[in-house]
Amino acid sequence: MKQLITFPATPRPRMARHTVRALLFAAGLAIFCGASLTAFAEGASARAVPESFADIIDPLTPAVVNISTTQSMGGAERGPELPQFPPGSPFEELFKDFFDRHRSDPHKPRKATSLGSGFIIDPSGYIVTNNHVISDADEINVILHDNTALKAKVVGKDAKTDVALLKVDTDRKLPSLSFGDSDKLRVGDWVLAIGNPFGLGGSVTAGIVSARARDIQSGPYDDFIQTDASINRGNSGGPLFNLAGEVVGVNAAIYSPSGGSVGIGFAIPSSMAKMVVADLKQYGRTRRGWLGVRIQSVTDEIAESLGVGKVQGALVASVSENGPAAKAGIKAGDVVVGFNGRGVEEMRRLPRMVAETAIGKTVDVSVLRAGKELKLKVTVGELEETEQATSGPDAGDKGKGMEKRSTPGHQKVAELGVTLSAINPATRDQYDLPDTAKGVVIVQVDSGSDAADKGLRPGDVIVEVNQTEVTTPADIAAQLDLAAKAGRKSVLLLVENEGGLRFVPLKINGKSEAKPDVKPEVKPEVKP
Repeated sequence: MKQLITFPATPRPRMARHTVRALLFAAGLAIFCGASLTAFAEGASARAVPESFADIIDPLTPAVVNISTTQSMGGAERGPELPQFPPGSPFEELFKDFFDRHRSDPHKPRKATSLGSGFIIDPSGYIVTNNHVISDADEINVILHDNTALKAKVVGKDAKTDVALLKVDTDRKLPSLSFGDSDKLRVGDWVLAIGNPFGLGGSVTAGIVSARARDIQSGPYDDFIQTDASINRGNSGGPLFNLAGEVVGVNAAIYSPSGGSVGIGFAIPSSMAKMVVADLKQYGRTRRGWLGVRIQSVTDEIAESLGVGKVQGALVASVSENGPAAKAGIKAGDVVVGFNGRGVEEMRRLPRMVAETAIGKTVDVSVLRAGKELKLKVTVGELEETEQATSGPDAGDKGKGMEKRSTPGHQKVAELGVTLSAINPATRDQYDLPDTAKGVVIVQVDSGSDAADKGLRPGDVIVEVNQTEVTTPADIAAQLDLAAKAGRKSVLLLVENEGGLRFVPLKINGKSEAKPDVKPEVKPEVKP
């Protein structure tokens, strides 16, 4: 007989109000998190990486080509010299005959070959590659996907962006690729590279965009896409694709201590490459916009000297006479903070903005002058080969190592760590100054001073202090007094030497507090 065992019921305690509120909050949070996770999962699923890139790669590979170049290297290296034997030795004739038969002809030019990559952008046979792949080549051969070899001629090349355009003649319609919009790339996006690494032929690698707008100091318009897709020697000139199969970059360089891929590759963005290619195709050369200024970076000291609250823009060191900037009213000492509706966050961005602007177009330029922002209209000119919109000249070596002479009129300015003199016949002769030189010449620089650390040398001419012209050491002393009364810790000098004009900020106490730049031991550019 089964016995039913029962236990007395335990009375349920009443729940406190704060406990009820906590449970309700937890339930609501669980519902919210569940909905959020569901939405995230759905979004992640919608952007999921394909199980294979094969369907993307198949139609692209036939338009990627291998490039082989041949270059004459002058006379061949001579072989080892004939050993010296005693006169009449029987070995002399024997060795002479052997060396003559095996020694290379010193007058016969040697041939050097190199391999790279490229891609077809027009069915009629136009091919894009890197300038360094075909530079100085005597003969260029393009090997198509089906191993057909065609001779190519150079339509045009641009060393500043490392882009070249080739043309092959063929009766058939070639497969071609189209440029995509590299400006839409985001860090983390998948990218694919196809090329000819180590001469192995069409090889595919995949990775992501690691960074944007990289400056690797290879040219004035550096704006590289960084990727961890494997890029090795021979990949140069090959395309970098997005998942839509569009060319978003031209593989150009790698960072590598060993010369092989370490996961840091650089590609020229398509937004730049397609503009260069269009110019090369139409004109055989690039046509870039020109502003007519020499510029340099705005440092913390320069910003403080100018009374600019934010470190931004490009400081105008000098303006070309009758150039577009001069005609628009831009002056030395202005800080360009906006160009054609875009902000200029740092100096190196301005040359590219100007270069990409259509020649003859009138654009708005925003400059900071005396603490106020001005809007100016500039009609962009054409950059000639002799003109350079650079970051400002390096300090010249004029007068370097010259000792001070006991010439009357020298004045020591301890606050800046320099000894100065007005320009007169004696100083013109001593430092070989041109007749047009105006300002105050530096005759001595104190060792360990901020002036010495900033590269100032005897023979340099101070043209302005805090954007005020100076002609005597007393003028400079007066500007120092004004800066001290205004509570400024530094002054801004406009200095001229053999390299041209540049702005130099100096601390008023003459002592250097600037930390030295740390240079990488390995140069961050290897042409793959």
